[in-house]
This record gives sequence, C-alpha cells and structure tokens, in this order.
Amino acid sequence: MDNLGIGFELMIVGMSTVFLILLIVIWGGKFLIKAVNKIAPEEVVAPKKSTTSVGDVDGGTMAILQQVVNQITGGKGHISSAKKI
Repeated sequence: MDNLGIGFELMIVGMSTVFLILLIVIWGGKFLIKAVNKIAPEEVVAPKKSTTSVGDVDGGTMAILQQVVNQITGGKGHISSAKKI
C-alpha cells in the first residue's frame, strides 16, 4: 500500500509541474505577441495599379469576344458589356 501512496504523490507533483510549465508558456507567448505588436510597425500594403478602370475589358478583347459570340450564335447574338471578374 505504501507504493500506491508514493505513486499518487508522484502523479500529483508531475501533473502540477506540467500544468505550471504550460501556464508559463501560454503567458510568455501572450507577452511576446503584445511586445512585438507594440514595437513593430504594421505593414502597409500598397494597392495594385491598373491601366484600365476596374473590371473593364479593353477594345481588342471585346472585339474577340464579339467575334466568338457571332460565330457561336450565327450572327444573332451581341455583347452589350463585358467586365473582368
């Protein structure tokens, strides 16, 4: 019976040690995140520049699309507008 008591004591000490070490790791990680966010500046992302307005298709592409539609529909279809997605 004496061995069972020592086993429970070792189990409690071991589990408590692991719990405390995990708490220290969690608190250290939170502190590190706060410190880095306070010290390091936020990255600024530059917007992409495009030559045409957003979503518009240039004239050459529009002509090709019109030819394709004419060929598929036998000249009965037409394109009123086209936008890039």
